[in-house]
Amino acid sequence: MTAFKDVFERIESKFLLDEIQYQELLKRLEGMAKIDSYGETSILNIYFDTPDFLLIKRSLDKPVYKEKLRLRTYGVPTDDTNAFIEIKKKYKGVVYKRRISMTYEEAISYLTKGGTAPVSSQISKEIDYFIQYYKKIRPAMAISYDRIAMAGIYDPELRITFDSNIRWRTENLSLKNGNVGKDILLPGQHLMELKIAGAMSVELARILDELNIRETSFSKYGKGYIDYISNNTVTVSKQNSNITPFPMAV
Repeated sequence: MTAFKDVFERIESKFLLDEIQYQELLKRLEGMAKIDSYGETSILNIYFDTPDFLLIKRSLDKPVYKEKLRLRTYGVPTDDTNAFIEIKKKYKGVVYKRRISMTYEEAISYLTKGGTAPVSSQISKEIDYFIQYYKKIRPAMAISYDRIAMAGIYDPELRITFDSNIRWRTENLSLKNGNVGKDILLPGQHLMELKIAGAMSVELARILDELNIRETSFSKYGKGYIDYISNNTVTVSKQNSNITPFPMAV
């Protein structure tokens, strides 16, 4: 497999843009950042959680520390496609991401069938502990979206991403199904994520201010979970029971 970065530590800020802001910002970023070699990429994720959704509930409470486990591919996978298993932690506003790579088939076996990581490492041991600590953890929700990523021309640590067509689903969770599900954003909206190692540059801060682009709190999995609960409140009430655990088919 090709080399990849397996440890990240950075500050992530999120901004919700309408189409006019998005187009104008792209113009303003010329000379500061450029679209990377991948162009637009479909990013597909399965988030793992407990039957009572402990992880996302904690996350929505905005604690000082929170963590998530997800399986990710870039593009629609086959069994042999390179996949990433990631632990994403956030502590006092700083994001720490650690991940390992293997084929999609190996990742599914490892995460859902009691398998082991093809290669043992410190990160795989952390994932093993995560799975054992959060008992009965299982595939909970697929989150998918189309992303355009930009990298700083002069600042190699600057990374800006724009996500559109963000969707969630709780059935048919295989990532082989691609970017399908219920929409999270309104038509014309784009989620921008600014990923930097330190403080935002004065020039970029000025551009965002001039375009009236304000930082917001936004969790894709959190938005999907809230939408799911909202859509199923009536059904759950009629059944007088807890929410049925999500299907495990992957």
